[in-house]
Amino acid sequence: MDYNRILGEIATEVEPLRGEGRLPEYIPALARVNPDRFGICLLTTGGERFEFGDTGERFSIQSITKVFSLSVALSLIGEELWQRVGKEPSGSAFNSLIQLEIDHGIPRNPFINAGAIVVADVLLSSLPSPEADYMDFLRRISGDQTVDYNRKVAASEREAGYVNAAITNMLKYYGNLTNDIEDVLRFYFLQCSVEMNCRQLAQAFLPFADRNRRFEFGNVSLTYSQVKRINAIMQTCGFYNDAGEYSYLVGLPGKSGVGGGIGAIYPCHYSVATWSPRLNGKGNSVMGIKALELLTTYTHESIF
Repeated sequence: MDYNRILGEIATEVEPLRGEGRLPEYIPALARVNPDRFGICLLTTGGERFEFGDTGERFSIQSITKVFSLSVALSLIGEELWQRVGKEPSGSAFNSLIQLEIDHGIPRNPFINAGAIVVADVLLSSLPSPEADYMDFLRRISGDQTVDYNRKVAASEREAGYVNAAITNMLKYYGNLTNDIEDVLRFYFLQCSVEMNCRQLAQAFLPFADRNRRFEFGNVSLTYSQVKRINAIMQTCGFYNDAGEYSYLVGLPGKSGVGGGIGAIYPCHYSVATWSPRLNGKGNSVMGIKALELLTTYTHESIF
């Protein structure tokens, strides 16, 4: 497959979309990002890398971090996690309070905010040094020791994080939170603030695609069955209440973030990361979604 040519064609075709969408103004630090960036990087399980655009510029991965925090939580407590978080698509906004109340404090899945906050609580209770241990895992899985938190972004999110604070209080009310509310919020926002570029993000997603290598990074290890299930949740829940449309258009397990990034995989073949900061109305990158749609269209490679 001539991925170099295909990525070039994709970049040309998505160019007219560069001005469409909006930055997430409810997070002050992200509202100041240059909106006209675009990058895409594809890594094959055989070790080849293909890229186009701004693949070396770091961005806040935001909700993409939920794939990694879920991985750590499953490694630590296994199936016990599903007593506190569901596995179903939400069909509602990623920060819905109404749905959480209807479900009596059990989030629909670990990729909406309520679910990820519960997972953050699990990590706070289970990791000896949560901040350091989580970052150690991210550096190992991305293959880059320079990956780090952006504490200014985390502070910006906490300052404006009224809805997430309300979600966390509701979780505490329903008994689905063990640690102090402020400690959980701080760790959750810190996870979201992690910065990677497209190359690092594609590398971090590659283990979810590569079935020939054991998923083991420091103290975090997953079975083939656990990786398969994470991929399934990415497919059904990875794009908020846009998950059905994404599956229809793209057909790859993946996860988006309001920083404009997307990580996705074609099992047994490749991982791919895109970044473009302007978002559609559901909080997903306009150019990123289109680029992945074109990738699976041009290559005829998807899980369907």
